[in-house]
Amino acid sequence: MPVFADFRGLPESARGHSIALGNFDGVHAGHQAVIEAARIDAAPLGVATFEPPPRAYFRPNDPPFRIYRPSRRNDRLIELGADAVYELPFNGEMASMTDEEFCRVVLHDGLGVRHVAVGFDFRFGRGRMGDATRLSSLGRSLGFDVSIVDRVEGVDVIKASSTAIREALISGDPQKAATMLGHPWIADGSVEHGEKRGRTLGFPTANIHLGTLIHPRHGVYAVKLRIDRDGEWLPGVANFGRTPTTGVRDPLLETFIFDFDRDIYGHFVEVELHHYLRPELAFPSVDDMVEQMKADCEDAKALLAS
Repeated sequence: MPVFADFRGLPESARGHSIALGNFDGVHAGHQAVIEAARIDAAPLGVATFEPPPRAYFRPNDPPFRIYRPSRRNDRLIELGADAVYELPFNGEMASMTDEEFCRVVLHDGLGVRHVAVGFDFRFGRGRMGDATRLSSLGRSLGFDVSIVDRVEGVDVIKASSTAIREALISGDPQKAATMLGHPWIADGSVEHGEKRGRTLGFPTANIHLGTLIHPRHGVYAVKLRIDRDGEWLPGVANFGRTPTTGVRDPLLETFIFDFDRDIYGHFVEVELHHYLRPELAFPSVDDMVEQMKADCEDAKALLAS
């Protein structure tokens, strides 16, 4: 599937699509409804999003907030049938465009869209001046139709939104996040060398930094891990945090895989968060910590088995 990093200079084969337009961080049920609304018989299906997200451009000092890395988001869009993904560069030029300029320069002249689908709360143009109704009006004047998708309700009748998913992860409720996403939330990255203290305690871990991915609540989780995007999901227990007992450091996701003995340093791993077990704690001694880690393993095994 082609991924295009600009709206200018596209080959003719990449123009004339029916596109779903939005941020698509998480590709949750609301996003999927927008993609379905863009699926028409007359044109190939495209998805247009912004890279980096506008929030990262306007608020660069915010804590990490991405639900997916761009590559995972694009993989999800492939699974949903997208023929092309357009990562519209969100920079000073894009931020300064009026709503009319965005429709004319990006959608009409650049992408040559035949049809656009957006969510009911979509905003665009300088200072978020345009909304979905304005997009529909501008689209008519430029020769393309617009579909506006109503609110999609998620778990406990809350709006299925990226904000709600982030709040669930930050509060330590990965199951609620999974309900809105349609699958467990996944942290991914390359396994790094750490202090190797876990190995000396009998709990060797695969360690990854989350970087720009949202940081879930610090604590211990029942997880499943997959290596190099292939093979089976292996059960385990993970700690995300700063290890106050053995020395505070930058937050790290450390996963102990049950019944596993392979060197996977440098390998790409994906870690699904299934259940939150407990907060990260400062223990009186390392021995106390080890005893709790053994209990965490038993709790995680029971939850993952069920």
